[in-house]
Amino acid sequence: MTSRTIKPALRQARWGTLSRTATAVACATVLGLTALPGLTGTAGAAPAAKPLDPGKRCDELYGLAEDLQGIVDLPEYDASRAKSQWDSYEYVNPGKQWDGLEAPTAEKIAELEQLDKQPPKSKPKDRIWYSWLQARKSNPNAWGAFDDWRDARYIKNAGNDPRGKAFERKVVKDHGLVGPDWWCQKEVEFTDRDGKTYRRKLDAYNPRTGQIVEIKSNGKPDRDQIPKDKAWAKDPKWKDTRFKYVFAEPQKGEAKNFLRDLRQQAPGRVTEYNYRSDKVELAPKGGSRATSNLLQPPGQSGSSRGGASDLIRESRPNPESMRQQLERIRAADPRGLNPRGPGGVDFTTLELRYVGKPVKGKGVDYAFSAKEDPEENSGWGGQAKSQLVSDAFFTWLALTPEKFWVNLNPDQPDKIMDSAFGKTDAGRILLEADLEMKRDYADAMNPTKRPEADRFWKSMPRNAQGVPCWFQVRNWIEPDTAQVREQDGGIYILDTPLKVKSEYMKIDAVPPGSYLCDFDETQKKWAEQQVNTLIIPEVEKRINNDPEYADLRRVYTARVAAEWIRQQDAASPTDYHALINSNNVSRWPLRGENKDWTREKTYQAYLKSLKDGESHWEHDAGGGQYTYGVGGVDFSKQPKRNISGTRFTAEHRYLPRQTKTAVKTLTDNAETAGLLVLGGNTDSTDTDDGGGTKPTPTPTPTPTNPGTPTPTAPATPAPTPPSGGHEPPAKDPNGDLAHTGSDTPFALITGVAAALAAAGATLVWWIRRRRTTEA
Repeated sequence: MTSRTIKPALRQARWGTLSRTATAVACATVLGLTALPGLTGTAGAAPAAKPLDPGKRCDELYGLAEDLQGIVDLPEYDASRAKSQWDSYEYVNPGKQWDGLEAPTAEKIAELEQLDKQPPKSKPKDRIWYSWLQARKSNPNAWGAFDDWRDARYIKNAGNDPRGKAFERKVVKDHGLVGPDWWCQKEVEFTDRDGKTYRRKLDAYNPRTGQIVEIKSNGKPDRDQIPKDKAWAKDPKWKDTRFKYVFAEPQKGEAKNFLRDLRQQAPGRVTEYNYRSDKVELAPKGGSRATSNLLQPPGQSGSSRGGASDLIRESRPNPESMRQQLERIRAADPRGLNPRGPGGVDFTTLELRYVGKPVKGKGVDYAFSAKEDPEENSGWGGQAKSQLVSDAFFTWLALTPEKFWVNLNPDQPDKIMDSAFGKTDAGRILLEADLEMKRDYADAMNPTKRPEADRFWKSMPRNAQGVPCWFQVRNWIEPDTAQVREQDGGIYILDTPLKVKSEYMKIDAVPPGSYLCDFDETQKKWAEQQVNTLIIPEVEKRINNDPEYADLRRVYTARVAAEWIRQQDAASPTDYHALINSNNVSRWPLRGENKDWTREKTYQAYLKSLKDGESHWEHDAGGGQYTYGVGGVDFSKQPKRNISGTRFTAEHRYLPRQTKTAVKTLTDNAETAGLLVLGGNTDSTDTDDGGGTKPTPTPTPTPTNPGTPTPTAPATPAPTPPSGGHEPPAKDPNGDLAHTGSDTPFALITGVAAALAAAGATLVWWIRRRRTTEA
């Protein structure tokens, strides 16, 4: 259920330093008047205490019917909302319309610094810049950069009050906290054992039952309220009342510790309710909006927005700059009102996991997955990692499939990779993955580090001198069985594991001094079996989990999504139609620290590794110290496992709903703890239009006849591999990738099977070479 949007007219929004400045002026005026003789009674007497705010009936405050029936009763004890009931709510953040406002010019700064008061409301940009300049004066170290202040303080503070009010209304409505017994925002007093009295506003209170409901739109208590609630626990006048804390987000250590302490002070009177409802933050019309080009079809203005774009904008490029920004965010939020933000997202694990139906003239939904950082100390690299995914997605669309190959072979220095592919980060990543695997493979073969490697060397055939023999071999990475699901017009990329293959390969350009044995066919098969049993699993584990291969996994999932878009476009032209097979990748060049990378640099590093080896050791299997080298990448196969509708529902029943939510805001993967989902739409959906977000398109219905597969476009043809490459089989029986809404598999991406990354296997081998000098 999505609650009705709370309009700015229904509440008084907090505008960060703007409102605080105005409040300070107002308070100074009041204090000046009360100090005048004759206006307040006896000169010098303390002003009378302000009367307690009586609050308002909850139904009247939030415009609800007195006899409204709640969806479910408020739970009596501790409770967690069932996953099937997780939902979202909307609110308008008046500061978000300025998320793209840039810093003022030097001339504008000089002009504003001459003012002795804030500019008028008719000049909203000047008012914002003026507030930043005042903040910079008070704390130049924290607020020296305008975008740091804008993201960490201005926009976040502007959203706290409307978000809290919207969630309060939702909880009141969903649980039917209406009628004459329920009062909201009622002010009361608690007195602790030392006689100190605290004023406290209660979100919802039922004087008849003694039930107090504290409603939090994040997952933590308001730090200003902590001492007040502790006073409640000690106040005998309130001993017959109970406190229930309702949280919209998962609780972290701060909330858990507070509730534990309060329970000890008020046994049996404190409960928690994990309500789990995701915020959807809308922006008013107008202003200066941030732009994003994520998955945006060329020729369209940058308007890709959603939960991902907000967090990516707040991300900083490296750990240190992000640490400083998180310190600013926390310092600007002393009460702990902010919801979870970029610090809880580990962008180094970001991968594209969903793409919606690409209908020409309409935006495309997309969603990423990323691991959660429960300590909220991550958040860096969001722009670079999301840009890499988007660039790779467009690279796979723009280049014709025969260009999707890389080839590290000392016999073929002129066939490293296609020249156009070599100008993209996707091509760079695939070529560099070879070197990384070579190092890990050599490390996994080291018998002094792994018992499996020790067993391997002791099991090898030996020559006349008793030295374990080995032979030329090539190793490559290729996709393992993938799991995807096409449903409701989009594709869910569920699991895309990679595997390592190894087989004998005769190479002519063997470095001098290489030590090889003559193997018969039986010995070759035995050696291949041993390496695939004792060595390969360790390397596969690293490729599928280690951060060194995160970019490889990122561009691979983008390739799966892009090939699916290709097929949809072949069936009916989309906004990506002009781009597909255009062979123009100038919009997506090598970026950042890799902008000067060349394929030749990696090739030379490969030759050096081949010559010098990657690992050296002495082992009692015989022969003394040796040098070893290994490597390779080949994505010329793409097996699949079709996920049936029954299995998808059983294993991922909440994924469609959470993905739909992720298009608008950060949410959790309900099936996998610690995994977040965040996304957007290539056509903006976060502007308040007076009635919430744009209507959701009617989903494509699931076929009712499970025996009739959905027709598909012709598969992308396989490229021709370079000489000596790994030729994929003529027909891979498991080469298709996706599944329709029925239970009948169909070929979606044979093109991925043959053209995902390396048309020719990246040629490498294992070399065993006696060292002539000690290392």
